[in-house]
Amino acid sequence: MNSRHASVAWTFLFLCGFLPAFFGCSSSEKVDADTAEGSFEFAQRFEKDERYEEAIAQYLDVKNKHPYSKLALEAELRIADIHFKRESYIEAQSAYQLFKDFHPRHPRSDYVTFRLALSYFHQLPETIDRDLSLAEKAILYFNEVVQSFPRSEFVEKAQQHKNDCLKKLADKELYIADFYFSRDQFDSALGRFEDLLARFPNLGYDPRALYGAAFSSYKLKDLPKAKGLYKRLVSQHPDSTEAKKLKDEIGNELQ
Repeated sequence: MNSRHASVAWTFLFLCGFLPAFFGCSSSEKVDADTAEGSFEFAQRFEKDERYEEAIAQYLDVKNKHPYSKLALEAELRIADIHFKRESYIEAQSAYQLFKDFHPRHPRSDYVTFRLALSYFHQLPETIDRDLSLAEKAILYFNEVVQSFPRSEFVEKAQQHKNDCLKKLADKELYIADFYFSRDQFDSALGRFEDLLARFPNLGYDPRALYGAAFSSYKLKDLPKAKGLYKRLVSQHPDSTEAKKLKDEIGNELQ
């Protein structure tokens, strides 16, 4: 064997012997899967590697085999978090709800409530022509974060997402109101515009709702109501397009 081949051979043998030893020494000590701590660590490893099914099974093992360990609650919460991370929002919603119901005084109740609200929020359809009933559930728990945990780090985001839910619901109400209004079904339109004013104030819909309600009332020959709504529109939103439009259309008859 010449010197070059000998050098390559010795390098190969060195790497074969040295690298496994090196990595073996750098890895953590062996974990006892029969303990809560060991089982939890295995679950964390699976989760980190995105082996989520195995992680959930291992967290369940912690929860079921070591129910009195402090890690049992943490494992239960990690399962909910994995569902959320995987965008399995129905499963996440159920898991957070169960955790919240069984552990109402947990130190991270603000986090659990916020994640529960988000689980509902992420199930909402993108378009307003579909069922938005889950928005009410999301709003309920976003409100709870704001009101019950005023110092929580999640308050600002909860308020923002709550407003997003309200705007979705308001958009749908306006869509239905405009549908009736465009077909001269002023009785139905008036009810929707009034609901929009009552349920979703100060979200940017007031001028449009006041215009629609005032015009619908005028068409229904309810002049006292039409005048009241007209005055409210021109006094509260004098520079709005809706105020100017209503003045041009029926302002002389309502003043």
